[in-house]
Amino acid sequence: MTDYKQKLGELLLTCAKQDASDLHLAVGRHPTLRIDGALVPLTSYPILTPQDVEQLIFSLLTEKQQGELLLKRQVDFSYTYEDKARFRVNAYFQRGYMAAALRLIPAKIRTIEELRLPPILHDFTSLSQGFVLVVGPAGHGKSTTLAALLDEINHTRTEHIITIEDPIEYIFIQDKSIISQREVRSDTPDFSQALRSVLRQDPDVIMIGEMRDTESIATALTAAETGHLVFSTLHTNSAAQTIDRIIDSFPAEQQGQIASQLAATLVAIISERLIPRVEGGRVPACEIMIANPAIRNLIRERKSYQIDLVIETNAQEGMITLNRSLADLVRQREISLENAEMYSLNPAELRILLEK
Repeated sequence: MTDYKQKLGELLLTCAKQDASDLHLAVGRHPTLRIDGALVPLTSYPILTPQDVEQLIFSLLTEKQQGELLLKRQVDFSYTYEDKARFRVNAYFQRGYMAAALRLIPAKIRTIEELRLPPILHDFTSLSQGFVLVVGPAGHGKSTTLAALLDEINHTRTEHIITIEDPIEYIFIQDKSIISQREVRSDTPDFSQALRSVLRQDPDVIMIGEMRDTESIATALTAAETGHLVFSTLHTNSAAQTIDRIIDSFPAEQQGQIASQLAATLVAIISERLIPRVEGGRVPACEIMIANPAIRNLIRERKSYQIDLVIETNAQEGMITLNRSLADLVRQREISLENAEMYSLNPAELRILLEK
């Protein structure tokens, strides 16, 4: 590989054209795409040498970002290729060599219907205040779901929406709402400073790209308490686990107060997985927990282990367990039983559901 800028452009366009979610650059491997959750090496390209990877990554970076990568051994940023494709990038070192993971961000923000998410999500876009969390493993559509929720607000309400992201992913086109998108490092030094000042910027809706520490969680809870609608994400597997993670991230003497704040402000937790479809592509399976009086009580009393039962028995309110969502997709022949069991947190219960 000699003209690295040109080769990089070809790889980024291939990623977009093949509808891949990610492009991986690593020494000793062909450039590799992730398509429908599976890694696919691009064998038409040679195996990458240390120089290839370094030059391809440096083609993405500004001089300042190059310095940060060499100093901190990793850097997060967004990269737009000729207005054709946009990527969220993490460049890092492994075993002394550079590597990078590039996540393709679709140009168009899809709607709740287009993403095939449960219709109850529309209800969360009409709220005036509260705390809505989208959780799940990395690469399972959290940012895409958040973008759909915010864009629905953008098209239906006159609000000031502030996002704090690292880096900015989806770019919103302002409609009825004013949208201020703040990127960590370029628009604000760090998450904590952006969060400390956000309430002075007259927001109605706040989106925190990811709650990374106790300070960001505490600020999100305070913002929701003081009359704002707050959206954020966490890397957790279920609603119950999310509640435990939030409360347990604080010192023991603060946990009672945090549990009370969370019980008072939480509106819903959407936990999602993207499951490979039988006919190609991926489809979301969701657990939806809505904070009704029973859920709020369990949060206050620190009995999160009982939350799954409340979700199971309150389907009429729009709640759904992950297993029920998976079982519905198996019955509709959208996904295989093997994949449903692989993504289920309780495969034995899933099999019982499917036998009914």
